[in-house]
Amino acid sequence: MTMTLLTIIQEFSKTKVLCIGDIMLDHFMYGKVSRISPEAPVPIFHFSDEKSMLGGAGNVVANLRAIGCPTTFLGVIGNDASGQKIVTLLDETGCHSKLLKAKDIPTIVKTRFIAGHNHLLRADFEEKLPMPDDLIPRLLKLLHQAILSVDIVLLSDYDKGVLNDILTPKIIKICQELNKPVLVDPKTINYHRYYGATLVKPNLKEFSAVTGLSLNPTDKDFLNVVKEKSKALFKKFKIGGIVLTLSEYGMLYIDAKHPDDLLQIPTKAREVYDVSGAGDTSLAVLGASIGAGASVEQAIQLANTASGIVVAKLGTATVSRDELIERIQETEDDFGVSKILTIDQAKKLFPMLKSKGKKIGFTNGCFDLIHLGHLSSLKQAKEYCDILVVGVNSDASIKRYKGSDRPIQNEETRSNILAALEVVDYVIVFNDDTALPLVQAIRPDIIAKEGYTLDQWPEAQWLIKNGGKAINLKRIEGHSTTSQIEKMKG
Repeated sequence: MTMTLLTIIQEFSKTKVLCIGDIMLDHFMYGKVSRISPEAPVPIFHFSDEKSMLGGAGNVVANLRAIGCPTTFLGVIGNDASGQKIVTLLDETGCHSKLLKAKDIPTIVKTRFIAGHNHLLRADFEEKLPMPDDLIPRLLKLLHQAILSVDIVLLSDYDKGVLNDILTPKIIKICQELNKPVLVDPKTINYHRYYGATLVKPNLKEFSAVTGLSLNPTDKDFLNVVKEKSKALFKKFKIGGIVLTLSEYGMLYIDAKHPDDLLQIPTKAREVYDVSGAGDTSLAVLGASIGAGASVEQAIQLANTASGIVVAKLGTATVSRDELIERIQETEDDFGVSKILTIDQAKKLFPMLKSKGKKIGFTNGCFDLIHLGHLSSLKQAKEYCDILVVGVNSDASIKRYKGSDRPIQNEETRSNILAALEVVDYVIVFNDDTALPLVQAIRPDIIAKEGYTLDQWPEAQWLIKNGGKAINLKRIEGHSTTSQIEKMKG
């Protein structure tokens, strides 16, 4: 079954994700600057508020939970107050965490000083130390069962020691043995560490570093260089694909099987206040989408949309499921999301729309030759609902009803014409003699048609019995498909 972007989002609540990586504490100090210090040419920061959030791989977890994914996190923290704060914050997200405490490694804390919408300074409290030897066997012991119980594994590598050259290849190998996709957000140029990963998601700076080139998306030969360098990485490290994030230039996808067929998606950001954590957001949504059964292309579209939302927020932010749904609904046509649904897609999509307070309306017909009467009925029906769904008789259904010389236009043409109308939100082709089975399947709030009394309208009778409402629309006389056909014959 073909999935739409909205039905993919609905699947997030059933998509189990394991995130492994370097977790840290993001601390934000908020205030304002109104003058320069007399002691030195530096701004005086007048403190007003502070907030702590999950950072690094923790921000990936926060985003996964915000979009509704059941999430497990595996990582290492220091045995200190900042580490305990991370435990509390993870618990607040509802994440199932498996944290090992390192005695001699302090929890990483990044403190940002922000005045208005401007970053003034970032102070990092960290020591980059090797992963303690005693923790690696303990992590490996947890891995197999953790990977077995999820749909996808995300590796958030900030090159702080957890995803080192010993542990990372073992994780990927277990994923391969259990047939689980594994996505990597890399920070090191040592791609031997990521050998055999399903996808690797570098940003432009990271991709430039691993290729040894200074790359710019505005260069004339940029895409050709990316293709050739990606082919070399595929050959050497057996990576399944690369998702290259390009900030304001969007995202690029290079598939190892078809490296010459680049997929480029423009950015969807409206305003950019803060790029902190945008890579974590895109990794979370990319992974959740693939884990939910989306194609890589669809997953990239959703990840790109999510990144566009989060950069308009200040600080290490997340994107919620509802925000993602709202933005996809606003930009549906940009993503090529079909307005023509199967019944199964509709049964998944409409409850989600209803949960957001949307009123679903339904009408149906053959719509063989669209005329003024059809347009009038559709406009009237739309006035009673937020989402207008149009059921369209299939070719076979019309032949049984109208005769062998009908329809004049096939079901694909008819449904696409209706989908092109602004007043129509979704179209569903049905093969039954009446629309009753379709109405019973999608359970709209309102049904609307013209020319039917209730005793001749079984779909309306059923819907009223089940709490819905029936609307009898006004007919514009002198307009019918039959009369149009007769005029053409004459």
